[in-house]
Formats: sequence, structure tokens, C-alpha cells
Amino acid sequence: MTTRTIRDLRDEELAGKRALVRVDFNVPVDDAGNVTDDTRITAALPTLAALYARGARVVLLAHFGRPKGAPEKQYSLAPVATRLRELLQRPVQFLEETVGEKAVAASRALENGETLLLENTRFLAGEEKNDDGLSRQLAQLGDVYVNDAFGAAHRAHASTAGVAKYCRPAVAGLLMEKELAYLGGALSRPERPFIAILGGSKISGKIDVVEALLPKVDHLLIGGAMACTFFRAMGLETGKSLVEPDRVDMAKDLIARAGNKLVLPTDAAVAADMNGGTMNVVARDAIPADQAMFDIGPASIDAYRALVLRARTVLWNGPMGVFEKPPFDGGTRVIAYAMADATDDGATTIVGGGDSAAAVSEAGLESRMSHVSTGGGASLEFLEGKPLPGVVALDSA
Repeated sequence: MTTRTIRDLRDEELAGKRALVRVDFNVPVDDAGNVTDDTRITAALPTLAALYARGARVVLLAHFGRPKGAPEKQYSLAPVATRLRELLQRPVQFLEETVGEKAVAASRALENGETLLLENTRFLAGEEKNDDGLSRQLAQLGDVYVNDAFGAAHRAHASTAGVAKYCRPAVAGLLMEKELAYLGGALSRPERPFIAILGGSKISGKIDVVEALLPKVDHLLIGGAMACTFFRAMGLETGKSLVEPDRVDMAKDLIARAGNKLVLPTDAAVAADMNGGTMNVVARDAIPADQAMFDIGPASIDAYRALVLRARTVLWNGPMGVFEKPPFDGGTRVIAYAMADATDDGATTIVGGGDSAAAVSEAGLESRMSHVSTGGGASLEFLEGKPLPGVVALDSA
């Protein structure tokens, strides 16, 4: 499903209406109550600006952390409300309740252009169960439902899917639209060469993505510890590297089917210990029995960089190594800069959330990517071809 098929803000008359907006404000907060990375909050600002411009009364729903269906002080959205006020430079009312008479009254008391942020939806026992009664209660908070929480769209929860049955029209926000347009465009009509880069520790979490992307891409580049499962499938020594023994046969099958499309590292950065062990570079068939691969090696880095620079569409999900532990950040960092250079040269570059997005942010390169997704899990499920409950629930255009 793409934004061509779902209803969006442009279809609605919003003046004076309560726009119940599901946002993804699940952001890191330090012990002093300060938001340490506001990327997901700033990503929602264009939707909020559009709603204010149209005279809507904005009611925000969001989850934060993993409370167990009941209030837990450390998971309150109060610090998020503080940061949102600073970013918007306008008042934001925060209510320590999510549903019920007080919440409904507060939503109805809003003037056009005003904002109400309600407490963490996961404080409600029925949220993650997509409880129908809770969905009906949430629907009383708005006159139009706007889902702008792509990062939570793969969850069939009361605030992401259930509420849309009862608060109609149910439409996509601008961030949701953008996410679906970029990811959907990459899959359905990529400019070629189209390459995908997959990294991270485990092949098991990305096997469906590999299967879905192989027929579509010109090259699929593998990095991270998941490369070691492929090495084992090739009969190579992997030392102490992370390998998933139960996925070796699957990796063997993928190698056989993929042919030249599948690009694996030819060398590895290894050490006995990633915490202070001496790094050595070895060929992929020479990993010592007492060491582990913690990054792709320099020859692989150069080869991957060259493929990125020649591509017209690049999709990246997962680091090339233990990027938070120098010197094992080289592969991830070079991929990030190569994608930025490719973007400058007119390529479409998409970073699929999660650790890849964190690496791009750390390098200060977000503005040099075509799109950095706010949803790691959601983008993976979308790339796998799975319907996202939070998108399926929206009205057709």
C-alpha cells in the first residue's frame, strides 16, 4: 500500500476540528529528564505545522518505553512535552491521563491551533492488545484521526489501528506519507542500478528482507556479523564470530540462488576482543580460530563504496560492524559518507531506521540522505512486503 492509495491531510477540511494525531515520540531521555535525541519529534513537526495552518485543534497520542500496561513514572511523556514546547515555540498542554472524561473535556476545550499531549498510551492495559473498548474511548478524543507514527505502524495496537475504525476519516500524516513514498518507490520503481546494503548481527531478523529484495535489486551487499553465517555456509573458518548455526543451510541456499547479485565481504577486521583487543585485517578465509570479525575489511569497504557511488537507488539497513566501538566503525562510517556523496550526485538514498539511522545521525549526515526512516522495525516489515496494520487501517483515497 502506498500513499497513492490512502487518504491524507489534503483530503480533509480541518478548521475547528480535533485532529487526533498518533505520533512516534518514543525518544531517549536521560536520568535528569532531558530528551537526548529529538529526531522523532522533529520528524512530526511538518504535520503539526500543516494542522495549525489549517486551523485544527491538535490532540497527540504517543507511546514511550515499555511499561507493562500501567503507569510507571519513568515512562511519563512529561519530558517529551517540555521538548515539544521548545521545538514548536508555542504552548503544549500535557495531561497525565490518556482517555476518560478529563481527556475528552480537555480535547473539547482546545481552541483552533492549540495542542494537547496525552499521557503514554502504553499505560493502558488494552493498548498492545488492540482492545476494542479502548479503541472506542480513544476515538472520542478526535473528529479526524491522523496516523503519523510510521515507527509504530507495524504494531496492531489500539492507538495505531483500532482507533481508526471509530474515528473517521482516518488519514496519513505527512511523515507517514513520506516514509511510504520513499520505501514504496524504492521497491516498485527504483532508478537503476538499485543496490541494497544489509548489516547487523543476525541473518534471522532479515532473512525475509533478503528474500524480498533479491528479485528487485541489482546487488545486495552484506555486512556485519550476519556475513559470518554466509562464511560458515561457504565452509570457511569463522573463529569466535557470531554465527547462527541453524541458518547456515538457508545461507547456503541464498548463495546458490543469488549468483552475482549477492556481494559478501572479501576481508575482515578481526580481534580477540572488541573491548581493547588489537585489530588485524585478514582475508575472509583466514579468520583465526581465536578471533572474531567485528567489521568488514578495507578491501570490502572500497568495493562497497564503489558500488554505492555508481548506484542510482541505495537502500541501507544495518551497520557493517560494531560501529559504536572504534576502530570497528570504519565500514559503517564509509558507507554513510558514500551514500551522502551518492545523494549529492543525484541518487536516491534511503536509510532504513535503527542502527543505520543512528550511525548517520552520529556522522551528522542526515541532511545529505534522501530519506532517513524513523522506523527500524516498521521499515523492515514494509521491505519484507508485510502489510502494516497502522497503514491498512487508514481510509482509501
